[in-house]
Amino acid sequence: MHIGIDARLVHYTRAGIGEYTLRLTQALAEVYGDDQFTLLQDRRDVQPLVNATNVRVFRAFIPSHHRLEQLLLPWVVGRMHADVLHSPDFIPPLRANGPAVITIHDLAFLIYPHFLTKEAARYYGQIDRAVLQADQIIAVSQSTKNDLVKRLGVREDKVTVIYEAADPLFQPEDRAIALQHVQTLYELPNEFILFVSTIEPRKNVTGLLRAYRRLRDDYKLTPDLVLAGAPGWLYEEVYALVDELNLKPYCHFLGRVSAHDLRHLYNAARCLVHPAFYEGFGLTPLEALACGTPVVVSNVSSLPEVVGDAALLINPQSDQEITVALWRILTDPALCAELRVKGLQRAAAFSWQRAAEETMAVYRKAAVS
Repeated sequence: MHIGIDARLVHYTRAGIGEYTLRLTQALAEVYGDDQFTLLQDRRDVQPLVNATNVRVFRAFIPSHHRLEQLLLPWVVGRMHADVLHSPDFIPPLRANGPAVITIHDLAFLIYPHFLTKEAARYYGQIDRAVLQADQIIAVSQSTKNDLVKRLGVREDKVTVIYEAADPLFQPEDRAIALQHVQTLYELPNEFILFVSTIEPRKNVTGLLRAYRRLRDDYKLTPDLVLAGAPGWLYEEVYALVDELNLKPYCHFLGRVSAHDLRHLYNAARCLVHPAFYEGFGLTPLEALACGTPVVVSNVSSLPEVVGDAALLINPQSDQEITVALWRILTDPALCAELRVKGLQRAAAFSWQRAAEETMAVYRKAAVS
């Protein structure tokens, strides 16, 4: 088969959907050497995003999320002559030239619309048309599939759940080595709690900050808080709250970090805390588990599905629960050792090879639908 994959979003961000697109394409190229894959790249990505003999590049002048993309994209995609087009960012061309597969990562924009900017709401408002037009839909968790069926009335047999996986780069390493690396690079203290995600309302950073303030005041535990991730939308409240709670000396905002540095951060941290209100999958908790790092994570949406019994689950609406979970990990070495073993086992259950095999089955199904 000849599969077209829209990878334009990668130029905007390598995190989230961009990372999913690259990892999946790489795995598909490795597993299916006799098939051809064409990556539709943003023209500003001058180098191939995936280096493989069966992956070619087709550059687009229209960037991802552009207001005119639905007018121009059908012409661009038509020139690719693919048997199936996969849109990992879930919006296929308005006039498809052949079978279309979309991946839907979450429906946060429907469940928490007040967390969106007007421009984001406009773009994601195309979801109703997208799910009707697509021949097949990939959901990255059972939770996301359930949301599609319940909120948008999508037929269950049209949606296939295919899990993501952590990059093999994320694995345990000696903490002293990891700590030395991040201290040299970011001047971090010996003890810190780690948060990894985009700084935006859905990630509940404000709840984490309030819980962290209580950890210092009521429990007298004083590791610093390290936040790795680029500012998203509506992030100003986070920085205002840091000032309001007098946490600036103890909070380190690193911005977006490379995967290589992120591996060291996971291994050097006392724990990862991920108190999001909603996630379609939750890749950062899985990456932390793959490094053997204890994880505190919300008990909502897909997150319990991903971590199983390998993490401490908290109600993201309760700052007190976040605080208590952090206190438990910081004061109980036996609990940390147990979570480390369970985390490594849990992470090993996910693989990009399996995701590639299951995705190819969806492509073949779409081609004959």
